[in-house]
Amino acid sequence: MTSDEQLNQVRERINTIDAELLRLICERASCAQDVAKIKDAHGEAVKYYRPEREAEILRRIKLQNPGPLDGEEVARLFREIMSACLALEKPLEIGYLGPAGTFTQAAALKHFGHSVHTQPFGAISDIFREVEAGACDYGVVPVENSTEGVVNHTLDMFMRSPLLIAGEVTLRIHHHLLSTATEIGAIRRVYSHQQSLAQCRGWLDRALPNAERIAVSTNADAAKLAAGDPQAAAVASEAAAELYSLRVMAQRIEDEPGNTTRFLVIGPEDSPPSGHDKTSMLLSCRNEAGALHRLLSPFANQGISMTRIESRPSRQGVWDYVFFVDVSGHRAAPDVAKAITELRGAANLCKVLGSYPEAVL
Repeated sequence: MTSDEQLNQVRERINTIDAELLRLICERASCAQDVAKIKDAHGEAVKYYRPEREAEILRRIKLQNPGPLDGEEVARLFREIMSACLALEKPLEIGYLGPAGTFTQAAALKHFGHSVHTQPFGAISDIFREVEAGACDYGVVPVENSTEGVVNHTLDMFMRSPLLIAGEVTLRIHHHLLSTATEIGAIRRVYSHQQSLAQCRGWLDRALPNAERIAVSTNADAAKLAAGDPQAAAVASEAAAELYSLRVMAQRIEDEPGNTTRFLVIGPEDSPPSGHDKTSMLLSCRNEAGALHRLLSPFANQGISMTRIESRPSRQGVWDYVFFVDVSGHRAAPDVAKAITELRGAANLCKVLGSYPEAVL
């Protein structure tokens, strides 16, 4: 058999597989429509998006994946299938920190898939407000970066918002130098968000030591400014380069190759247990010796792993602080529930911000 004959056989097999894939995807979509009909018929308060269900499916797919595709790649394919099926029931409106082309939009699409409607907002507070008002089903906000630490504005919003955390997204951040210039030597100004400038400080010191660094609200804003200034560049994503017709002058200029940002999905409700969950809460205690130790003791007493703790001024008194804490486990689990009960008796403030599936992708 010639090589052309062998290739034709393989291509015919691919055509057969594609046809079967199409049939199965359409069958899955029909099942999603049946779910919506059943909910509507029984007059339930319809909750179309089920983060715990999606997380369970993606974990199972990754576990059962036989290869040769990478587990995360297979999970991303299934994420898009689930996104398209959910859109048949009800397309979700997702608010994010805009404009288009930001890492926050990329995080929203990674978590929800590309069949949702994403709506950009100019400030984190705007996202909280629109989700609280019901104009958006959910919002996606940055909360911490592995290099530069927490996003304080997001933490501060939780102090006064009734919204809960329904999910988390982690996104590997790659920064690129974008410009309309033909050579790096022509660049006199570099625009970017202050955290992105900090994450690329070493590279900028070496490659553009004399260029002025100008902090702006978002990296997409930086790209927009660079597009109109031949002596300027932006530190932004590859998506921003395509969106604003900029040349990629240098790729992956972040100082830390593992640079990752964590985002939170906020909504009117948190998530039921998925089997692999986190719980976030807001705590405060009296400003006295041993108070923080006593505040955190219920976690140790119940054998609960605390994965993060951050402090912020409470703005209610001088040197008065609140603590943002993440722990492993769902608030409905007996050990976490018992620790929360103890905390309510020991803390000045114990506000559970939500339980949600650990990031799968």
